Amino acid sequence: MRFIYFVGTAGSGKSSLVYAFQEWLTLQGLDSITVNLDPGVENIPYQPDVDIRDWVRVDDVMESYGLGPNGAQIVAADLMAINAKDLAESLEKFRTNYVLIDTPGQIELFAFRQSSEVIMEELGKEDAGLIFLADPNLCKSPSGFVSSVMLAATVHFRFSIPFFTVLSKSDLLKEEELEAILGWSESPESLYDALSGTIDSKVLLSIEIFKALETIGAYKKVVPASALEPNGLEDIYAMLQQSFEGGEDLSND
Repeated sequence: MRFIYFVGTAGSGKSSLVYAFQEWLTLQGLDSITVNLDPGVENIPYQPDVDIRDWVRVDDVMESYGLGPNGAQIVAADLMAINAKDLAESLEKFRTNYVLIDTPGQIELFAFRQSSEVIMEELGKEDAGLIFLADPNLCKSPSGFVSSVMLAATVHFRFSIPFFTVLSKSDLLKEEELEAILGWSESPESLYDALSGTIDSKVLLSIEIFKALETIGAYKKVVPASALEPNGLEDIYAMLQQSFEGGEDLSND
C-alpha cells in the first residue's frame, strides 16, 4: 500500500486531480482508495473512502470554540493529529495499491502544521510520496516560476519522502506559455536567460535564490497534467513507479 499526498495552494486542483488519477488507475486495473484530509471542505468531486470530517469538522470547531472560519481551520488542522491513530486504523481495513490523500485547500494548514507529520508517521513515511501541484498562473512568469520552486522546496524540506512536482491545470495555459514553463523546468540556463531579460533588484534576487535552490537539489523537472482533459496522469504514475518500484508496475495479483 502506497500513500500519495496531493499538496498545493488553494485552487491548484488537488481534489480534481485526485479524482482523475483514481479514475485513470481504475482503467489500468489498479485499485486505489481516497482519503479527504480537509476538515473544512464542503464539496469534493469524489466519495472519499476515509474522511477526516468523520472526526473533525470546521463547522463544529467554530461552534465549540467560538472561533471564526480562519481560527477554526487552524484548530481543526491541529485536532487531526489527535485522530491520526483512528485514521490509520480505518485504512488498515482496506487492501489496495494506492491511497490517494487529498490535503487541506490552504497549503499552510498541512505543510506547516505538526499534525501532518503526526499523520505521516502514523501511516508510514517509508511507503509514501508527495505530489506538489504548481499553480499555472503563478508559473507563467520567470519570477513567479522561481516563487513556485521556492514554495515546493519549502514543502519538500518539511517532509523527508519522495517528492514530485506537477504543473496542474496545464490546459489553462497557452501553448507558448506551457512550452516556456517546461523549458525553464528542464534547463536552468533558459530560466537564467528569462530572468535576466529585465535587470532589477527583484530579478537579481530571484536569480540568486534560484541558484541556491539548484545547488541544494531543490530544482526538479515539472510534469504538466490536467484533470479536465485529462492528460499527464500516465506521467505521474511513471514517476511514482520509478521511485517506489524502480519502474516496475504494480498489479492486483
